[in-house]
Amino acid sequence: MKFGDVVTAIASLTVIMVFISGPLTLVLTPALGKFNAFELSGFVSFILSPLIVGYIFARQIWEENRTRTIAKITVIFTVLVMLIILMENATVEYAPMVRADYLKANPTATPSEFDWYNIELMAISSEVFLSGVFMLAITFIGLYIGSMLKKPTKSPK
Repeated sequence: MKFGDVVTAIASLTVIMVFISGPLTLVLTPALGKFNAFELSGFVSFILSPLIVGYIFARQIWEENRTRTIAKITVIFTVLVMLIILMENATVEYAPMVRADYLKANPTATPSEFDWYNIELMAISSEVFLSGVFMLAITFIGLYIGSMLKKPTKSPK
């Protein structure tokens, strides 16, 4: 699989994920609330989009070493997701939420500004790490299963 095909597969993963999670969030929000609908639709889209992309790109995945091709797509896509999560947490009101949660768990604590910096950095780093591990596993498994659903046709010789 050429690098251009890998980039196309990653772009397809991203677009399909957005096209699944967006409408699903809108549908689920009245029943589950904003947070739960967002989490559930994200989880569903994280599982379905690699299956779909694995099915669509099955021929290209089977051309080369299948595991290696899937690993290329998975690693680059996981880095993209980790960067998105890092940027999202840097731009939204994440620090006040971390501070409130920390003080709720430790009501007598009086961290210094440097301590707050480290606490917030650990919170963001742990979320990025856990998301990365989750995305590596789910994307690899989804692409593998998706590529298995559509076996390549043998060309007559």
